[in-house]
Amino acid sequence: MLKFHRFHRQKWGRAVASFAFFSLFCCLVAVQSSQALTTKRSATAQQLARQGYQQVQQCDPTIHVSLMYARPDNFCGVVLYNDLREAFLHPEAMKALQKAQSYLKQLRPDLSLKVYDAARPMHIQQRMWDEVKHTSKAIYVSNPAHGGGMHNYGMAVDITLCTLKGDTLDMGTKIDYMGKAAHIDHEAALVSAHIISPEARRNRQLLRKVMRHGGFIPLRTEWWHFNKCSRAVAKKYYKVIP
Repeated sequence: MLKFHRFHRQKWGRAVASFAFFSLFCCLVAVQSSQALTTKRSATAQQLARQGYQQVQQCDPTIHVSLMYARPDNFCGVVLYNDLREAFLHPEAMKALQKAQSYLKQLRPDLSLKVYDAARPMHIQQRMWDEVKHTSKAIYVSNPAHGGGMHNYGMAVDITLCTLKGDTLDMGTKIDYMGKAAHIDHEAALVSAHIISPEARRNRQLLRKVMRHGGFIPLRTEWWHFNKCSRAVAKKYYKVIP
């Protein structure tokens, strides 16, 4: 009987040691993976992370990201994000976005949210303003001299719906299209005038439904833009990203 207990104690001890070794190995792999991810981040992304903003795809890998200002095919016509490829948000906005994505998955498991812009440092906002300030596009850009916009607090997101492969759904206009066809307050009239399709209207309505469920506020003139709070609240309680 004594040999029996000694044998099982030894067997149990080896099992505990093996489990401890495996746990340590997993921790080391996780740390190395995290360090590798940090190393791959751009200087702007590392700055945003240090300031406490959260990377969208780290928090929810199912959300697609394709930053439009990292490419020249945006309404400014130039690349504004020279090194930034990752989308970041204030933790409160990130939590709301995860809630919206979860709700979308309940309603349509075959779809996902796709982020085109999120937190935007104020120095990049200044570059955007400089590009448009003497053009008709200036009305669509927040002047940094007046405190900037909600993107500059990490409390706004430009977003659409896409398939699981990342193919965007019909929304009636290209994202970043500045015109009445992008407005959300007369969509029935836009459909009647054959400016947008009934499918595009339904897709916009679904996007607003899930984003409102998450706690976001839609912008009347841009179907893709959602704020987590008002500008007055942002100025009172949150910090601008330098």
